[in-house]
Amino acid sequence: MGKGSPVPAIVVGAFVALGGFLFGYDTGTISGVKEMKPWLQQFGTCSLATDPVTNVTSNVCTLSSALESEVVSILSAGEFIGALLGAFLADAIGRRYGLSASSLVFMAGVVMQTAASELILFSIGRFVAGLGVGLISCIVPLYQSESAPKWIRGAIVGAYQWTITIGLLVAAIVNKATTDRPDSSSYRIPIGIQLAFGIILGGGVLFLPESPRWYVRNGKDDEALKSLAFLNSSDVTDAPVVEEFNNIKTNLEEERNLGSVGYADCFRMGGSRKMALRTWSGIWLQALQQLTGVNFIFYYGTTFFKRAGFSDPFIVNVIVNVVNVVSTVPGMWAIDKFGRRPLLIAGAVGMLVAQFIVAGTAAGVGTENTAGQNTLIAFVCIYIFFFASTWGPLAWVVTSEIFPLEVRAKALSMTTASNWAWNFVIGYVTPYMVNAGPGNANLGSNVFFLWGSMCTTKGISLEQVDELFATTTAPKSAEVNQRLRTQLAAADSVDVGVKKP
Repeated sequence: MGKGSPVPAIVVGAFVALGGFLFGYDTGTISGVKEMKPWLQQFGTCSLATDPVTNVTSNVCTLSSALESEVVSILSAGEFIGALLGAFLADAIGRRYGLSASSLVFMAGVVMQTAASELILFSIGRFVAGLGVGLISCIVPLYQSESAPKWIRGAIVGAYQWTITIGLLVAAIVNKATTDRPDSSSYRIPIGIQLAFGIILGGGVLFLPESPRWYVRNGKDDEALKSLAFLNSSDVTDAPVVEEFNNIKTNLEEERNLGSVGYADCFRMGGSRKMALRTWSGIWLQALQQLTGVNFIFYYGTTFFKRAGFSDPFIVNVIVNVVNVVSTVPGMWAIDKFGRRPLLIAGAVGMLVAQFIVAGTAAGVGTENTAGQNTLIAFVCIYIFFFASTWGPLAWVVTSEIFPLEVRAKALSMTTASNWAWNFVIGYVTPYMVNAGPGNANLGSNVFFLWGSMCTTKGISLEQVDELFATTTAPKSAEVNQRLRTQLAAADSVDVGVKKP
């Protein structure tokens, strides 16, 4: 690794993306755990029932729609609160210590879930773990966007979504590996191993540099220069380091000249900053990411595939998660290649078509036959491909880079909270929508009709993103983006001492 290498900044961004793994794994675990017999025997309601096919009477344990909604969605309630608190934590003690503290909160929730013998403690543990994940989900994209080189910032922040998908996949594999165990270890193992991931993130982040922009914001200029030098593998006196430091400092001073800022300023109408436009764009981008219905698959996938007639729903869930992981990779490449807006539009169209075909297949052909099942799983995978390669990473990338430094943490906390708020709504209402029985809509696979109906800032610095939002409109953003990149092409080639690949 030579002088001027971007490798340290890339390593920092990749490591803290482990926070996405915690989110993904915790989300994916409950999908399988709540279908395991020992878990249902421990927390569900059991009664004698006769199988209409075999005429065999056995003890069957189930969970009501109300309790299923509570257990699944309470994680998102904690995440919502955690996301709102993330700004205070990140601004008060820094991005690095904020992540470490958030990991401790997450681990406390994991311990409660692992030790629980009553549903109330299990649910409280889910809430506390969600609180930790919410904090992490606010701080990680913030830390990544403030530390990454601008020419690869989209891919690095997109890596957060990729690690979410990896966490979901690992959870599906672990669930499959332990589901046939006859005792409580079947669900305690998948839940308990999250402690190891929390220790790695919470301890490892202490060895990383603090965000240089946080240092500047808190008047620690010498530390900011050292952090920039480390991230760029350079010296504090090198021209690219000094230039970036001066840009950050100048931009912050201009923001502070406008006066102190609070949450209300994130919705300020008018003025050159267009803060209300930025904030509402971020809030609705995160909301629409959830309204695509993707977490229906990740929260209830095992249950859905089981009721659709698949003989091994755990394996089907693993397959879907493999598609999710693999599909995120081309999306990370395409973000900085084609820009943000074109990918969002293409992804929305692709998801809409795939979801309508899934719903149409279930309503017309049915899922009790091989042809119907094959068609359903194929287009669920196509739907996941379009989500994972576009809306999955892009919601985090765009919201992490559109806000000025002075309000970035506060604005990000609100956009992230929007994600968790809709995550909670979807997690809570889904059992009532898809389950059969009194008080439920019994939509089944038809719910995909609902998801289907719901259904640029590349290559420039965060300070230039601020200028882009302040001086142009969406239709003209690509043109202005290109002008900014052309003006600084020479500077970009030596930004980290090496030429952009």
